[in-house]
Amino acid sequence: MISKATIDKVFEQSLVEEVVGEFVQLKKSGSNFKGLSPFSNEKTPSFVVSPVKQIWKDFSSGKGGNAIAFLMEHEHFTYPEAIKYLARKYNIEVEETQTSSLDKEKASERESLFIVSEFAKKFFKETLLNSQEGKSIGLSYFKERGFSDETIKKFDLGYLPEKSDYFSSNAIKNGYDPIFLEKSGLSIFKNEKPFDRFRGRIMFPIHSMSGRVLGFGGRILNNQLKTAKYLNSPESLIYNKSKILYGIFYAKQEIAKQDNCYIVEGYTDVIQLHQKGIKNVVSSSGTALSVDQITLIRRLTSNITMLFDGDKAGIDATLRGIDIILSAGLNVNICSFPNGEDPDSYSQDKSYEEIDEFLKANSKDFIQFKASILAESSKNDPVLKTKTINEIINSISIIPDRIKQELYIKHCSSIMDISEDVLFNSLAQKTKNEIYAVSKKRIARVPQTTKNKYVNTLFELEKKIIEILLLYGDKVEEFEELILKNDEDGNVVLEPTIVKSSVYEKIFLDLQQDEIEFTNESFRMIYDKIITEFQKNQKLILEVFLNNLGDNLSNHVTGILMSEERYELHNWVSKNIFVKNKEKVISQLVSETILSLRTYLINKKVDELKDEIKSNKNNNKILEEISEYHKLKSLLSKKLNRVF
Repeated sequence: MISKATIDKVFEQSLVEEVVGEFVQLKKSGSNFKGLSPFSNEKTPSFVVSPVKQIWKDFSSGKGGNAIAFLMEHEHFTYPEAIKYLARKYNIEVEETQTSSLDKEKASERESLFIVSEFAKKFFKETLLNSQEGKSIGLSYFKERGFSDETIKKFDLGYLPEKSDYFSSNAIKNGYDPIFLEKSGLSIFKNEKPFDRFRGRIMFPIHSMSGRVLGFGGRILNNQLKTAKYLNSPESLIYNKSKILYGIFYAKQEIAKQDNCYIVEGYTDVIQLHQKGIKNVVSSSGTALSVDQITLIRRLTSNITMLFDGDKAGIDATLRGIDIILSAGLNVNICSFPNGEDPDSYSQDKSYEEIDEFLKANSKDFIQFKASILAESSKNDPVLKTKTINEIINSISIIPDRIKQELYIKHCSSIMDISEDVLFNSLAQKTKNEIYAVSKKRIARVPQTTKNKYVNTLFELEKKIIEILLLYGDKVEEFEELILKNDEDGNVVLEPTIVKSSVYEKIFLDLQQDEIEFTNESFRMIYDKIITEFQKNQKLILEVFLNNLGDNLSNHVTGILMSEERYELHNWVSKNIFVKNKEKVISQLVSETILSLRTYLINKKVDELKDEIKSNKNNNKILEEISEYHKLKSLLSKKLNRVF
């Protein structure tokens, strides 16, 4: 594990504007920077970076956070990967905390396998580009496929000659341990003599999400040899073929940006489409699509389009993959290529515009696809048509979202010309859930009710309290408190008293005194975490605090902190609209917000009591309670007037 000291140094030295600026073109805008969102297609900048607060906010997607959060969102790094990336950037030595001997051994083995794989990638690439055999066989093959020099270098394509130990002997000469050559699957040892697993093959390095080489795929070019056409690295400590997708490292940003992921079968399909400009594409590397692979995609998008060959094997593989995708809660479309074509061959002589148009025009949702494929054989046969419908219902039944299920039932009803009632009944039998036993009426729309006019007010007041705590929680201010006292004539009066307190203590004690709890769950969770942090450390380091929140809460916090910057995008100053500097009136802001919240809650309570009067014959007690609340409201009004 990375030591806390290293993490603290990373937070201290990293600047969010520098980190984000490596990936997004930023322009100065007042005290902030702004640019086009890297997470969506937009023409007007809505992406804001605040150097003062050391956070960023993307108002088009709602995402936000600190420098670490940006790397995790944009580059899809894990937390340790993001820390190490920034450590390298700012020349910070990464210290590891003490681990058990077994953990150290595993970590050492993993790193050794990564090092061996990186060496192999460079060796195969060098052999392809500079050796006579590599150029005449491997490079010429890639050129025939239409791959440019830039593409060949970008994907680290390589070649390994047919000599039995060409790679292994060179690796050992360069000091690489035979143990790790064997564990990586690059070499096979027989009677201590090494043999190259991938000899005589063009090489496709398989990268992790963060770009490290995990393993290899090799394609043989000599069709006379009786061996598998494609060969993958065996399972190892770093390579698990069911948990990785070929091309994910090159596709991740575009998948997130386009909010869609194309899945193809082969390595060359990925490379060809990428070269043509369709960059949000990955491959399952010839293996059946797995749950782990879908989970990897789900980090980037909830939409998948499967591109498959038009032969029977391609259709069968696609049909199997559909249900796995649906069961994960993702949306799936399917696009089939003309018979005899695959994404690689189809795209070779096409432009980006032609390919893009074809994919959009020929993508079908899974119901249309299943209906067209399964109905081919059924035609007018009612038995086979029943089987087709049941196949579709089977797929719908595994979708976890009930609303989606209903929508797909309606869709199936219109395509297959069968009543929704029958389909819902069939779905009910498969899901064993009575809610689907009758048609759409069982999933009736909840009637819209008139919302309480105070709901938005309450939301804004709770949000304002969170904002004050985040920005000014540790500041010490003088607050005017109005204390109830008796004057010389015995009358109750309000006497102003100045109390010095930190902002967070003032808010915490006031809310605790009135037993006020946040109604918005996210605000309540954020409030509890903020107060806990202040009580433990007497301060809140924003970037560290953000990093300890989950994605959802982190987005809420950055949204609150950057709310003013959002309006700065409209350039209010140019319209002669000026906003008061809140830092000059913090105590007033705190008092006003808390008093407004108290007043709101009293008004709500009075309204509830008035409603209770209508259904209660014994009204005297309720009327007395209302009277007391009105007196309290009057006192709060006086306090508010003093604040204003």
